[in-house]
Amino acid sequence: MWLDITELQDFYSKPLGRMASHVIGQHIREIWPDVNGMNLLGLGFSTPYLNVFLHEASNIIAAMPASQGATHWPTEGAGQTIITDEAELPIEDISIDRVILIHSVECSETIRPMMREIWRVLSNNGRLIIIVPNRSGVWARLERTPFGYGRPYSQSQLTRLLRDTLFTPIKKSTALYMPPTRSRMLISSALAWENIGRHWFSILGLTIGGVISIEAKKQIYAVTPNFNASKRRGYVTIPNQ
Repeated sequence: MWLDITELQDFYSKPLGRMASHVIGQHIREIWPDVNGMNLLGLGFSTPYLNVFLHEASNIIAAMPASQGATHWPTEGAGQTIITDEAELPIEDISIDRVILIHSVECSETIRPMMREIWRVLSNNGRLIIIVPNRSGVWARLERTPFGYGRPYSQSQLTRLLRDTLFTPIKKSTALYMPPTRSRMLISSALAWENIGRHWFSILGLTIGGVISIEAKKQIYAVTPNFNASKRRGYVTIPNQ
């Protein structure tokens, strides 16, 4: 079940949400340090994580599922947001170089059709990052944040989903080690939590961060799914407000 856009916006407007977007955004940036000239797609509620690429990528699309709702983005300039069916994206085949899925996989009721759409639009050399709530983490157990909704995943479950939908996992990791507290003092120490968590928990083989992240590439040697373009639905752009 998709969270409403107003709940997502409310979370990311507060200190805890801003901390989460900073930590996860830094995590994404470390994986993709250079996206110059590339076409990016964010599906779900990805705008807090697309901002860092705004003046670097050639083109960015923030696709928001109709069941979630949508808002104008970016704050200034022409809108780059569309509201659409997540299983029928109005995007050309093999036209996207990088895809970020966040607040999407755990919420979608059509997960495999959605993943096949991502496979269709991703270029043959493209990359995908999926970020989901960690089944073993604290964030998935509390409903005070968007990471406490939907279906959380383990690394093995997310890996299986990717392989079943014709993707090959490349890099697995976790992030968001700080507990979801409203304490401003603890929030201010979030980067220290991340450094400790990534170093020590990885050594111990523990995956207890709040989110699981997997970078993957498409299996271009797999049988191409049979897409029926005539049934593909349209989309609605979000006007500046």
